Amino acid sequence: MSTTLPAPPYSRKNPFPAKLLVNQKLTLVGSEKETRHYEFCLEGSGLQYEPGDSMGIFPKNNPKLVEEVLHALHFSGDEQVTTKEGQTFSLRQGLLENFHITSPSKQFLELIAERSASATELKELMLPERKQDLEHYLWGMEIIDFLSDNPSVRITIEEFVGTLRKLQPRLYSIASSLKAHPEQVHFLIATVRYESHGRSREGVASTYLADRLTEDVPVPMFVHVAKGFRLPDPTMPAIMVGPGTGLAPFRAYLEERRETGATGKNWLFFGEQRHKCDFFYREEMEQMQKLGVLTRFDTAFSRDQAHKIYVQHRLMEHSKELFAWLEQGAHFFVCGDAARMAKDVDVALHQIIEREGDKTPEQAAEYVENLRKEKRYKRDVY
Repeated sequence: MSTTLPAPPYSRKNPFPAKLLVNQKLTLVGSEKETRHYEFCLEGSGLQYEPGDSMGIFPKNNPKLVEEVLHALHFSGDEQVTTKEGQTFSLRQGLLENFHITSPSKQFLELIAERSASATELKELMLPERKQDLEHYLWGMEIIDFLSDNPSVRITIEEFVGTLRKLQPRLYSIASSLKAHPEQVHFLIATVRYESHGRSREGVASTYLADRLTEDVPVPMFVHVAKGFRLPDPTMPAIMVGPGTGLAPFRAYLEERRETGATGKNWLFFGEQRHKCDFFYREEMEQMQKLGVLTRFDTAFSRDQAHKIYVQHRLMEHSKELFAWLEQGAHFFVCGDAARMAKDVDVALHQIIEREGDKTPEQAAEYVENLRKEKRYKRDVY
């Protein structure tokens, strides 16, 4: 008698093939960006996630770029390659699905510097003391640029593949609650497109989802648990700062609090460039306000007036009430850009506590540190 073994649980090593249900552009005419809402079917996966978690998505490279790389290297693409793990496939398939073929690795740069007579500048920049200069030089440069600029360089398949890194999954904040959307997962993703060195560039995963995905091609994905970015006790207030796609986890938070009947107050700060064309989930957020789930909702549209207004300015404008919420035990969440926004919000938080709590800068820093220790100041920044 044969027994059917249960399917193994889905994970990073065994991702679930999720089918696309919805791919909707949220930015309207007049926007300088392209931000999309995605919905995927998780039916039969058994995957469980909590608001605050992310999903790992395995993308594929652009076939057009793959062909350009093959052409530059004078390879047909049908050649067989074997990875360190012992997998064998055609070079074309490897470049499409297995290898990172945009930003060059150190090994690739060393190979070009060694083989090309014209790569004198690159050779100098590869010196350890020129690390920052090299980073500046490499901005917006891809493998294809070095191959195109050095057409006389001959590289074997083994040498080339040996310099390539593995194509990694991309982590995206989940923008939905399973209680509101059983067996589904939603995302809010900005499509990365830009020009550099006379070429159009694109984000590997964001354009894979936006341009090349069809409903009949499943996307391998897995849950990435983020225990440090969880909703507080249902009775506790939550202050959420999520400009741009940083809104994603807070849509999930609000859905969860609505579905569970949580009594804690919710205050959302959202920012983007223009009210008319960059206001994601506007109707949903207004509905959350009507239902009383969203207690306060403040927006900052930076390009709608002569001087730029960002979320940190809105925080400062409402400093008295914001400090009162913190004194009531509110949890303070920040999601989005780590380079600028999260730093500016952190400065604003310190200033608010200093001003409204009548504290010295040192006492304000101690107050913020205590918020961290109590796990009431949580950040998901990238």
